Amino acid sequence: MTVSLEVAEGVGTLRLDRPPMNALDIATQDRLKELAEEATDRDDVRAVVIYGGERVFAAGADIKEMQTMDHAAMVRRSRALQDSFTAVARIPKPVVAAITGYALGGGCELALCADYRIAADNAKLGQPEILLGLIPGAGGTQRLPRLIGPSKAKDLIFTGRQVKADEALAIGLVDRVVPAAEVYEQAHAWAARLAQGPAIALRAAKESVDTGLEADIDTGLAVERNWFAGLFATEDRERGMRSFVEEGPGKAKFV
Repeated sequence: MTVSLEVAEGVGTLRLDRPPMNALDIATQDRLKELAEEATDRDDVRAVVIYGGERVFAAGADIKEMQTMDHAAMVRRSRALQDSFTAVARIPKPVVAAITGYALGGGCELALCADYRIAADNAKLGQPEILLGLIPGAGGTQRLPRLIGPSKAKDLIFTGRQVKADEALAIGLVDRVVPAAEVYEQAHAWAARLAQGPAIALRAAKESVDTGLEADIDTGLAVERNWFAGLFATEDRERGMRSFVEEGPGKAKFV
């Protein structure tokens, strides 16, 4: 399998495993979508880590495979390509990318689908598609400017240059830089902490933020309002408020 889903203590690890560089060929894209949907549906998965292993996150699409495709073939395939990444972005649970080595092209676009990105101090990220006479096709032209702003995104997309971890942190492309040997451990710890949180409230928070970024503020406020009121029907809300009143903040045990 080029992608696997391993679950332990509420954390599902989506593990890319296509040596040597985790190139994202069609089979890997389809498997990624399948397992992202499984992580969405499984109650024992409360948070997700996307990980490519100790050496590389993902170096991008399989160029040899794409080279054989003509316009008609890519018209047929491009929607499925985007859908595989969108399935990851729409996992309604906290998702963290553990980035080691290269996260280029499709690899960078996959990292953009996470809610939070932890990178190794030797990581390199970028959207080099322009060097092939292409543009990002798995969400990079949309998710990257939403994350780091249009001018910084255009710089990376127009030039195809790679950024090292320190610059990626400075421009907001990643959220934390740690020693390479600690990337997965820290990503798993981030996910494990949230896996103990109130699942429905976390889902509500993620959907409210993501929907609001795509809509006008009145629509975003309506989504927030509906979720906020709806959470008063949950057992976790009752537990959280009771614990706050009786024991103080931060001590609630959620179900």
